[in-house]
Amino acid sequence: MSEPLTRRSFAALTAGIVLGATTDASAQDAPKTDPPKPLGPVEAPFTRDYEAPKFKPSWKRPQLNRVLVQDFVIFAHSDLAMVKQLVEKEPLLVNGMMDWGGGDWESGLGGASHMGRRDIVEYLLEKGARPDLFCAAMLGQLETVKAFLTLQPKLIDARGPHGFTLHFHAQVGGKESEKVLDYLQSVKKIELKPNPFLKKPAEPAPAKKE
Repeated sequence: MSEPLTRRSFAALTAGIVLGATTDASAQDAPKTDPPKPLGPVEAPFTRDYEAPKFKPSWKRPQLNRVLVQDFVIFAHSDLAMVKQLVEKEPLLVNGMMDWGGGDWESGLGGASHMGRRDIVEYLLEKGARPDLFCAAMLGQLETVKAFLTLQPKLIDARGPHGFTLHFHAQVGGKESEKVLDYLQSVKKIELKPNPFLKKPAEPAPAKKE
């Protein structure tokens, strides 16, 4: 049998109901704010709408850590010393790739190539990075670029990481890649805008006054 409802318990009960109602009303009246943005990458939702492949991967070895790959790709844009340090730590990084979102895949070699960092590109190739059309354009490898475009002419419109074109990569290669840029322009002429990553030639030092 339940206990009789006393005046004190009735007051506590009604206070709780009023408080709850007030809180709910306040929550409804409060301006809605956007949910906080994630601090790191978020994998796109996915559900198979097709039959799964019959082969099942064994996953015997762990994948490379995503933060390590991310840091390596970032350093490969400009920091040869850190690239060497991380490759010494994990040699497999030379072919690691980062998806910056929406399929914007980038390797350390890709980052170094569109920055015109010939020293980093050559180091990564020496360590086993897989060469591609974009690094060939930046390095001024004319015959290699011609071979790719002979194989598939539509590669003239190929885009590397962040959407940078072949012309862009040849442009950032500087003087060593001028012949590649001329060839690409002969295949498809485009407007060449100033390249923000192209190193400017050093200005001669002012003459000393005697």
